[in-house]
Amino acid sequence: MSPTAILLISCPDQRGLVAKIANFIYANGGNIIHADQHTDFTTGLFLIRLEWQLDGFNLPRELIAPAFNAIAQPLQAAWHLHFSDKIPRIAIWVSRQEHCLFDLILRQQSQEYVSEIPLIISNHSDLKWVADQFNIDYCHIPITKDNKLEQEAKQLELLQQYKIDLVVLAKYMQIVSSDFINQFPQIINIHHSFLPAFVGANPYHKAYERGVKVIGATAHYVTPELDAGPIIEQDVVRISHRDDVADLIRKGKDLERIVLARAVRSHLQNRVLVYSNRTVVFE
Repeated sequence: MSPTAILLISCPDQRGLVAKIANFIYANGGNIIHADQHTDFTTGLFLIRLEWQLDGFNLPRELIAPAFNAIAQPLQAAWHLHFSDKIPRIAIWVSRQEHCLFDLILRQQSQEYVSEIPLIISNHSDLKWVADQFNIDYCHIPITKDNKLEQEAKQLELLQQYKIDLVVLAKYMQIVSSDFINQFPQIINIHHSFLPAFVGANPYHKAYERGVKVIGATAHYVTPELDAGPIIEQDVVRISHRDDVADLIRKGKDLERIVLARAVRSHLQNRVLVYSNRTVVFE
């Protein structure tokens, strides 16, 4: 497929927005292939995702942003421009659980994700064998309360060295500091429940003790407020009285894989628009 440009836009709702934005593309010879929009009447915001072919578009890539900015400023719009042929580079962070790590790597290897995974970072050495199996660099960076700032500085250096665009916390069992997030905000986490239920250690044991009938998983962007970032994807699986803790863990891991996979896919395809600590995920 020929390369495309993608605009994600949010601005105060007003008449004529679709016409003004679409006319920018039409006037420059563009062919829109996807368009999706949403109006949040509570916040008074209009949100839209437009994707068009670059073949035949009159503006070179480097001039699209400044040209559109002339239209966006009077609309008080926040916007992001992406190109489909830019290959995102992902760093996966893990601790000791491998199920989400394997799932992400296999999806990338099978070209379900258009991306590169050049780096895995962990606070343990347990999963180096996975990285070796797929020829991915593995950096073991132990974290304690005494060395956290120093080690996070090393992590930031690695992200810059490897030109990382997105960090995925694939069951990384450490809290990322506010300072780190402020310097590198593109982080997706997978959480083992519908936030904020059953927080802390042994969530499946707590769910089992409560006799729950569904368990869930939540993928969200990481913010300085713990487990309170904008939610990208969620799902549930049914539980019965016949399920024991091992069954809950097995079902929970399956759910974490698919929820994280959906969230990463939506992000990589530039389908997520964040506003007011919420998201619109355009299909």
